[in-house]
Amino acid sequence: MKFLRITMLSALLFCHTAFALELDDAKQNGLVGEQENGYLGAVVDRADVMALIGEINVKRKAKYIELANKNNITLEQVEKLAAKKAFEKTASGHYLKHDGEWVKK
Repeated sequence: MKFLRITMLSALLFCHTAFALELDDAKQNGLVGEQENGYLGAVVDRADVMALIGEINVKRKAKYIELANKNNITLEQVEKLAAKKAFEKTASGHYLKHDGEWVKK
């Protein structure tokens, strides 16, 4: 019985990983885009999209805090710089949120 539970758990974890949304795919498919605040936003409201955004934005914020502390500047300054860089690096056809509206670059 214990072996069966471990096998089922492994299978569930594998399935979750196999179907997990990847950032590049999400951008390519117009599901997410870069925002003016330095964080990723949802172009399409779906559970998997929201989960991806949450995961990415937690990592971004941690890095932004680290950079702010290291460079003796505010978190808001880092977020603004990150947004500028993200907008510049965004590929043509991907979404950016500008003045509250999603637009394709």
